[in-house]
Amino acid sequence: MAGEFLHAVSAVFMIFCLMAVGCGLGAMGWIGKAEKRFIARFVVNIAVPMNCIVGVLNHLNREGLMEMRSMFLVPICCILLSLFISMVAAMLLKLPDNRRGVFVSMAFLSNTMFIGLPISTQLFGEISVPYVMLYYAGSTIFTQTVSVILVERSGTGREEERDLLSFGKGILTKPPILGVIAAFLLLTTGIRPPEMAMRFAGYLSDTVSPLALMYCGYVVYELGFRNVKFERGIPAMLVIRLLLAPLICALLCRAFGVDGLARRVFITEAALPVVSQITVMAGEYGADEQYAAAGSVLSTIGIFVTIPILMLIVR
Repeated sequence: MAGEFLHAVSAVFMIFCLMAVGCGLGAMGWIGKAEKRFIARFVVNIAVPMNCIVGVLNHLNREGLMEMRSMFLVPICCILLSLFISMVAAMLLKLPDNRRGVFVSMAFLSNTMFIGLPISTQLFGEISVPYVMLYYAGSTIFTQTVSVILVERSGTGREEERDLLSFGKGILTKPPILGVIAAFLLLTTGIRPPEMAMRFAGYLSDTVSPLALMYCGYVVYELGFRNVKFERGIPAMLVIRLLLAPLICALLCRAFGVDGLARRVFITEAALPVVSQITVMAGEYGADEQYAAAGSVLSTIGIFVTIPILMLIVR
């Protein structure tokens, strides 16, 4: 037990070390808005799809794929229940209009990409990638739909009309989702790219963790610790995001019979900080950007305590 705790502490410490590099590079002026944009585009559009293909083809087989179909219900149900709890909490807290949607979005969604993928590979190894991608697939659907609507309403008081075709196009044209689809199609058909192509994809895949975490570190630097305040709703958001969400996920895993590595990865993915995109959306739609920034920074700091403890409980 002590060994697992120390491993979790060292994994989270490594995460923060890489984030510190990004923060330091920002302070030195080596990373600016242009470099931030490049890193985000490269990681999301190139490195993550390659990471998904390599992870699925190297660590999963057809039998495992059939088993994962039912597993997809766990992240979907976990996110839906977290959404319901977050909406009730926002109503009870009587948050102002420009914060309500931001609060709900921060509380019910976890950062499965920039922090979730690196922390899971640090804790469980590359074999965890297929399960991370499964959780990410469910999370990104809600991020690009429900979260956008909530934050938009907090900023403008209205929501733009979105038809089913534009919604489907928006989801299915995202490179990470295409990477997930391509990986599982290759696995289903039994087609494996040539070894040279797999090695090439592997090199690109290896850049995900360091670049994603340096990006997060720069975001923390960019937001600034002066914005970190425990304003009304932030403590409740942290409880939902870092404590209730993984508890809900653990109960759902038991209900759906999900065990082993998949269970540990899902619970870890449910216990992660606020999606960094929420702050960007809040600024874009005129919602309370500083409130979103505070939630993002505080939830990121919070996992230094919660993740090691979670690894002791989830065995």
